[in-house]
Amino acid sequence: MSNTGTPPLGPQAAYERYLTEGRFMIQRAKSTGEHVFYPRVTTPSGATDLEWVPAAGTGRVYAITVTRGRSGSYNVALIQLDEGVRMMSTLPDVETAPIGARVRARIEAAGEGPRVVFDLIEESAA
Repeated sequence: MSNTGTPPLGPQAAYERYLTEGRFMIQRAKSTGEHVFYPRVTTPSGATDLEWVPAAGTGRVYAITVTRGRSGSYNVALIQLDEGVRMMSTLPDVETAPIGARVRARIEAAGEGPRVVFDLIEESAA
């Protein structure tokens, strides 16, 4: 008997497919509850029972740098998601942002496919 089904997608391909569908998903180990990002087949602690779960889509700026050039400037930010994982991204609507600033994810269509970018969340005064 031959298996004519489609082979399962690798972690990066699955992540990109979710983005194409408009969903920001990250992985979590069923046995430990540990979230991981970048897409992978095992957690740093060795768990292999990863499942895809929706990301909360909120976090904080952990680090940010601005690159300036003749064609304009852009930032590259390291975002710590509320799930505890960090990911590289950008805040396309601002030049820079303070460390610790709250951000919200959105999926942006880009030339090479959709990507996750972040916008600042205005926090109300307590």
